[in-house]
Amino acid sequence: MATTDYYELLGVSRDVSESDLKKAYRKQAVKYHPDKNPGDAAAEAKFKEISEAYDVLKDADKRAAYDRYGHAAFKQGGMGNPGGGMGGMGGHDPFDIFREAFGGGGVGGGGIFEEFFGGGGGGRGQAGGAAHGSDLRYDLEITLEEAAKGTEKEIRYRRPVECKKCTGSGAEPGSKKVTCSTCGGAGQVTSNRGFISFRQACPSCHGAGQSIEKPCGDCRGEGRVMDSSTVKVRIPAGVSTGSKLRSAGKGEAGQMGGQAGDLYIMIHVKEHELFERHDNDLFCEVPIKFTLAALGGSINVPTLFGKGSLKIPAGTQTGTTFRLRDQGIPYLRGNGKGDLLIRVQVEVPIKLSGEQKIKLEEYAEACGDPANPVSESFVEKAKKFFR
Repeated sequence: MATTDYYELLGVSRDVSESDLKKAYRKQAVKYHPDKNPGDAAAEAKFKEISEAYDVLKDADKRAAYDRYGHAAFKQGGMGNPGGGMGGMGGHDPFDIFREAFGGGGVGGGGIFEEFFGGGGGGRGQAGGAAHGSDLRYDLEITLEEAAKGTEKEIRYRRPVECKKCTGSGAEPGSKKVTCSTCGGAGQVTSNRGFISFRQACPSCHGAGQSIEKPCGDCRGEGRVMDSSTVKVRIPAGVSTGSKLRSAGKGEAGQMGGQAGDLYIMIHVKEHELFERHDNDLFCEVPIKFTLAALGGSINVPTLFGKGSLKIPAGTQTGTTFRLRDQGIPYLRGNGKGDLLIRVQVEVPIKLSGEQKIKLEEYAEACGDPANPVSESFVEKAKKFFR
């Protein structure tokens, strides 16, 4: 029995809560576990002491007795010692706290604790040795038009599928399964590490308890073979890059008749030559003539759903943005669409004919441009810099 104060051993205060007590014990147990300190007798002794301390403090009655009488409460015949003595830590399994915290199901339950310290069990295993097939990922590139309108794609990929010859059993037709000679049909084997016994899945039959008398010649006993698969996928309108679609049961076939995994299709939308997407809105830049910007008028503009019409008011300035309602991307969940935002860029003529140049100079004279080539509003703001 440990003689050091139990609270000091675990590094906690005397009013520690149950959850903080568990955390403290877990931290110390991982640090001094025999598997992490092979051959270290001091670490093994320390591990026993902290396990003993936790066994007492986690029990309300034992903790009350310890707080009142100290270690004397648990000496043979001492106060507060139900059953007389610790009895090998009162039957407490020092690893239960890890299984509770990380989802293990007792010894051999397949929780994360067993994975850390070499135990057995598989996270998605099924009874009788069947193993759940892995999920697969397929990256699919589509156009912006397809994302806006929805589409259907046929994809082809390779995956492990159920062996037709043995129908997934892994056994040659006519042969049978026999009791595993390694585990005697238990599906688990026991190994001793120091003072602790571990149970883990049998390495020969992988927990099935049975082995194949004559493995299938096509799949070599695995119950599945590689083959090409084709799947039609419906792409809903409104998807974006990063959208994920799921096709149930189209992943890897399970082993020994286990359930198949799923296929996840990851969507990637190509960049468009005209439109830029921001959530459900689309942006587009349209160049217009100087005369249209000055005089006003209507123009046809492109949308993902056909031709649209845009009215340009007289005196429109470059960079002005117009909004076409419901000409954007449909909402993936819900009704309606985003908008199409069109920003106009007024083009300045680069080459002028002789007649065009004369007409433009006449226009400049009429506007007084030669005398005042810069707008009056700018001159007013900048005049202090010309002094």
